[in-house]
Amino acid sequence: MKRLRIVHSTGYRYDGDVTASYNEARMLPVSGSRQLVLHSSLDVQPVSSHHQYTDYWGTRVLAFDVLAPHSELTITASSLVEVLEAEHPTSAVGWEELAAVVPRSAACVEQLRQTALTAPPPSLAELAGSVVAGLGPDVDGPCAAAQAIVAAVSSEMEYVSGVTGVRTAAAEAWDARSGVCQDIAHVAVGALRSVGIPARYVSGYLHPQADAAVGETVVGESHAWVEWFCGGWHGYDPTNSIPIGDRHVRVGHGRDYTDVTPLRGVYAGGSGSELFVSVSITREA
Repeated sequence: MKRLRIVHSTGYRYDGDVTASYNEARMLPVSGSRQLVLHSSLDVQPVSSHHQYTDYWGTRVLAFDVLAPHSELTITASSLVEVLEAEHPTSAVGWEELAAVVPRSAACVEQLRQTALTAPPPSLAELAGSVVAGLGPDVDGPCAAAQAIVAAVSSEMEYVSGVTGVRTAAAEAWDARSGVCQDIAHVAVGALRSVGIPARYVSGYLHPQADAAVGETVVGESHAWVEWFCGGWHGYDPTNSIPIGDRHVRVGHGRDYTDVTPLRGVYAGGSGSELFVSVSITREA
């Protein structure tokens, strides 16, 4: 078990004063099977009117608006979370059983449909299909296939920042064989769905150092990984080619990035804006 303190600051600097802005933030972890939120808070500057709710996917959301003129908007999320090492049980679920279960589960059906950001190009779908074919019949079922597909995606993709944006689709990232964690997660999700395995995009944080000392503060990052369903939901980090563990802090999940965007909104006035982001993580136990 690790106890992690996360401070995530983000916002916009505008080219001149804006008269109003309307926003949503999805930056706070939620307690679940492998993590316990001990404390969390969101601070918005300038002070705004706001309300909190839990969205359809179970993510905590702060909706707020700033109606006074302002040239900068800053949101700071502070969280203290205890995270357990995740269990990764094996499953004997076969393809026929999975095909029977999926239509009866809304969560699975929703995570089987491709989106504009996850739809795979033919070459990616062919790769996923060839992986499944190479594993053989139900002796190697959808769990083994999912693991092999994500491993194949990880081996093909290179982490390169600055070559993609938040609207980059999986097809474009796959053609370039490069992108950031968001892109690699979209590629993996699209590949899994293409062979009939429900998969979802997960947003959260990653402590970058496995052996960090207690009390040490490091530069962290917002992060994305995937989960697939093969009798139960299994998580994997395709960017780093590692199973989900006690360095991964979950914020929420959805069909793709647009369902769990950390900060989004609209504003009136001004001619442009610049997004800024910083994340620091301290291991406290």
